[in-house]
Amino acid sequence: MRPMIKKHFSIFLFSIMILSFSCKSEFEKIRISGDNDLLYKKAQEYYKNEEFQRAQTLYELVLANLRGKSEAEEVYFNYAYTFYHLRNYNLASYYFKDFSNKFVHSDYREEADYMAAYAHYKMSPTYLLDQTYTLKAIDEFQLFINTYPESDRVKKGNNLINEMRRKLEIKAFNEGELYLNLQQYEAATQSFENYLKDYPDSKDAIKVKYLIIKAAYLYAKNSVVTKQIERYTVVKEKADKFLTKVKKAKYKKEVRKILSNTNKKLKSLNNV
Repeated sequence: MRPMIKKHFSIFLFSIMILSFSCKSEFEKIRISGDNDLLYKKAQEYYKNEEFQRAQTLYELVLANLRGKSEAEEVYFNYAYTFYHLRNYNLASYYFKDFSNKFVHSDYREEADYMAAYAHYKMSPTYLLDQTYTLKAIDEFQLFINTYPESDRVKKGNNLINEMRRKLEIKAFNEGELYLNLQQYEAATQSFENYLKDYPDSKDAIKVKYLIIKAAYLYAKNSVVTKQIERYTVVKEKADKFLTKVKKAKYKKEVRKILSNTNKKLKSLNNV
């Protein structure tokens, strides 16, 4: 770098550093000022300008001094939102719920209850992971819908509940399939049967009923001889029930093949 360019570049960097220092210094002066009116005013400005971390810091300083004052409601509501905007959804949910409990007659209460549920929804992970937050979000949205049945947010809440239930459904299906692939046939059967209890109207119900028969068949086939008659009989009962009750042709070919093999095996075992 040539001397003249280097000199200008150094001045530019120095100017940026001074500007940065002066901005930080201004905020620090406000933060330690002890002037509640100034803290409140600047906190609101920072919030409006989407500088949520600074707004949150100043809100924390003024909240204690606003108890019983009209400004407290909006400040606490905004304070809860700073956590949401900063993606700290766990604390956001906590403070929205706390707002709802503290300001029971507030016009913001409905939105706060909705956001408490929505923050849990934002923490709901992929179906491969633990679904604690998903279950919590479903419960929170259901409570919201029961509390505000006429709210415009009910439709969105129901859609999100359906989305999360589908996620739980996929997780439950994959667990059953995993047991099947690991040749843990008894566990796979139990897992799929639980799936049908939890999701009786699932679009995958027919497939799951077929997989229950498949798992039961493989369980019987890989059993010791003394247990095979009993277990093949269970397979026959399940297959007969499937072919009688299921109207759609899907998986009937596979079930008929399993039933045919099962009948042959039972005949052979009974003859022995």
